[in-house]
Amino acid sequence: MMPYSPSGLFPAGRRPRPTYREPHPVSGAAVAAGATGTAAWLVIFGLLGRDLAGYAWWTLLAGALAWLAALVLVRYGNRGVATGIAIVTAGGWSIAAAAVAARWWIGGDWPLW
Repeated sequence: MMPYSPSGLFPAGRRPRPTYREPHPVSGAAVAAGATGTAAWLVIFGLLGRDLAGYAWWTLLAGALAWLAALVLVRYGNRGVATGIAIVTAGGWSIAAAAVAARWWIGGDWPLW
């Protein structure tokens, strides 16, 4: 008599399931580090402006430089730090845009020119 060989329809034993892992995982600490550094960066540049227009232009410049750093980090460095940079930069730009829009709404004059 021949021993039983499974047909493959019902697996005979447990085979290890494949695991798919990110080659460069993003950690919460790295995101927090990028966010903290970018918040300080935007505050320092925002303080260089003497009025709302100066604040908005300095914030735009600081955010653009931060995004360039984030692009470099995505390609060659830590993706978690790049994520923190991108999130806080978007928030900083949103705050500057809201301040400009509020001044425009209240005063009726576009404050950036």
